[in-house]
Amino acid sequence: MYQKQIEQLVVLQTVDDEIKVLEVEVRQAPLELQELEGRLAQLRERQAQVQERIDLLKVQQKRLEGEIEDDGHRIKKSKNKLMAVGNTKEYHAMMREMDSMEKLNRLREEERIAVMEEFTRQDTAMQELAAEVEGLMEGYDAKKATLDERMAKAQTRLDALGKRRNKAGKVVPPPILGRYEFIRSRIEHPVIVPVAEGICGGCHIRIPPQSFNELQKGKQILGCPNCQRIIFWVEHSPTIQE
Repeated sequence: MYQKQIEQLVVLQTVDDEIKVLEVEVRQAPLELQELEGRLAQLRERQAQVQERIDLLKVQQKRLEGEIEDDGHRIKKSKNKLMAVGNTKEYHAMMREMDSMEKLNRLREEERIAVMEEFTRQDTAMQELAAEVEGLMEGYDAKKATLDERMAKAQTRLDALGKRRNKAGKVVPPPILGRYEFIRSRIEHPVIVPVAEGICGGCHIRIPPQSFNELQKGKQILGCPNCQRIIFWVEHSPTIQE
């Protein structure tokens, strides 16, 4: 009976260790998608900012083109009127007005060219962002498909381990099972360790000779006086069946 209890305690430990790993994966795996979703949100925010800039540039470009066209018409009209000027004073006044309009138009043209150059830069940035979003989406879709498969496998394995754990727990007396649970919740893995040559496999400290003698008899479940882990003689090491 002792040997069977030790065997099932080791089974419990093995099962619990795997459950712990799977539970961590089940918790952490969705975070991988959340990270990608966060990066996508940042990229889309940048796209919105660039698009807003592009829209403003379009408005600015349209305004400048309209002003340049209007001023061009005015300059043309002024040149036609210039031919009909009757005196030098009026002629010089009209020339100054035309020079002023032409200078303003040149400034507007320079501004229009600068706007077009900025538009090209922003458009290139938008294309690069779109390509980055597309690549990230492809990675997201692939990871989500893989993640769904991983999660399904992990849950199936967790269900199987839960059944195996319940089966093992039925063999171990409630006081010993409670002791196992208590120790596992308070110390680092492992909880159940072998003793070889009188040395505890958990804390690596020699156990008292009397305790070692009792352990070798294989009559009752004992704990290490130092670390409190459940111990068994290495000669009683159980053969675990999956």
